[in-house]
Amino acid sequence: MRIMTPKRVAGGGAVAGNPVAGVDRAHIGNGLLRATGRHTFGDRLIDILVRRVYLPSMDGFLSGRSTARQEGPPVDFLFACGQDPRLPDEVFDRLLWGGLFVYADRDGNRVRRIAQDYDNKRGFILETPATYTRIGRLGIRLPGFSTCVYYFAARKVGLIQPGQVTERFTYKVELMPEPSAEHGYIVCKEVPTYADVEYRLRTRCPEASDKDIQARTRKLVDNVFPTFLTREAAILKILANELPEPYCHHVPKALGVQKDDNGFVRRLAMSWLRTGGPRLTQIEFARQSAQLLSVLHNSAGVMHLDLRLDNFVLTPRGVGFVDFGSAARIGEDLAQSPMLTSLFGEMMKTSKIQRMLGAMLEKGQVTNQSFTCIHQKADPAIDTFYLALQINKPAHNPQFAHLVDYDPDSVQAQAVSSLTAAVLRPKDQAEAAFQTADDVLRGIERIRRRLMDDQSECAK
Repeated sequence: MRIMTPKRVAGGGAVAGNPVAGVDRAHIGNGLLRATGRHTFGDRLIDILVRRVYLPSMDGFLSGRSTARQEGPPVDFLFACGQDPRLPDEVFDRLLWGGLFVYADRDGNRVRRIAQDYDNKRGFILETPATYTRIGRLGIRLPGFSTCVYYFAARKVGLIQPGQVTERFTYKVELMPEPSAEHGYIVCKEVPTYADVEYRLRTRCPEASDKDIQARTRKLVDNVFPTFLTREAAILKILANELPEPYCHHVPKALGVQKDDNGFVRRLAMSWLRTGGPRLTQIEFARQSAQLLSVLHNSAGVMHLDLRLDNFVLTPRGVGFVDFGSAARIGEDLAQSPMLTSLFGEMMKTSKIQRMLGAMLEKGQVTNQSFTCIHQKADPAIDTFYLALQINKPAHNPQFAHLVDYDPDSVQAQAVSSLTAAVLRPKDQAEAAFQTADDVLRGIERIRRRLMDDQSECAK
């Protein structure tokens, strides 16, 4: 395995796309200057950079302008100039993971000074060091006939900034430059350090004693995280071998591992499933999701067990699934290992999916017998249960705002909502047939055919 350390990388691969959020794609050829409706010299700088440097790589991704007001979803390509918000802490949340921040100014010293804040710091790496292009006059770009536009580009490689603590991310996950990889980057997921885990536990459990914090830290770093990361590497290998083409491109591919002296994986390198691509209708998003889950269960014999929208991705190839750290083989006898029995037992009690299922069972919101008997169990029906919820409201993942057409009042949304209700709370024997991903897929196909027939009737 080749894992490169962060360094400056010339160029950038396919990076961003639609013009400014909310602006029609057709305006992209006119540049951000006209698209934003602003006409300052700084906008002209950005317009020059878009047309000369970044326009060829923007197709299929979302781009925007850094301003004091943050509007719309995070973008893949963020431009700033002059006094726009430009520091790492100001732009981090405005970018999608893997997004590119570009800052331009006529003051080369200012550009170089700001670029230093992005050089392997605050969740970014400096992809294009401070450089310049020229704005010509009368079509001439020579000294004396042109003005220098200085700029740099920084890639967001961290999921969270150093020092941040979230409920979602536990491992250290970063993008690392790899010129031979698609988009020029790979994903590196590794067991966090003792210091990072202890800081996280103290932040989340301030009432815990030092002794308890230290014991839990050792357990997580020495046993829990390495065990699940080792299993994830094994699951990805199974998927690579068992999933048919083209589905193997809809899940990460393991590229290499680093193990400790006990044979546990401490670091896993994977392909990056980059968010972006053409918009999908809600029905198409639902169909692709159900189809991928069906193939995952039937061809690879793998259950994901953590199929939250956070672990869905939308790429130019379509819907994909990531984060197989909680996955298991269908029919796997976890009881053969006391450690796995304990770890999976704890996970089944504390996972967000299992807690939601338990709460919905108590409220009578889930009556399908396929789901009532699997609470706190590792079972493929857990994936089916959560799939039915995720396809119902894809907008709960803000990264899908520009990738999935979702209107809760539309005919599509109402049809999918009815399907979800039938899966969770069947009213009769016919609806009780919803038990697997294949069953949900057949229901989605029926909705799609019905909508197509209705459109045909309206066209007559």
